[in-house]
Amino acid sequence: MASNYRAVCRSRSSAEFIAKLGTVIEEADETAFWLEVIIESGIIKENLVSSLLNENYELIAIFVATVKTKKKNINSE
Repeated sequence: MASNYRAVCRSRSSAEFIAKLGTVIEEADETAFWLEVIIESGIIKENLVSSLLNENYELIAIFVATVKTKKKNINSE
């Protein structure tokens, strides 16, 4: 996820920014999925993973809000 976000920061256009950030969101969502699987399977105790999962959800929310803001700014130009 971090390497994909770095690519977002090097985007050459708004369209590329949005597309690359979409990849970041997909990767973050996949991370959430695997953290949920870890919790549900009992591989690791929930209290050890839940803070990571919550932080991941927060990052997803930030990335989604960023895409919405960027699209709004493009439409108002």
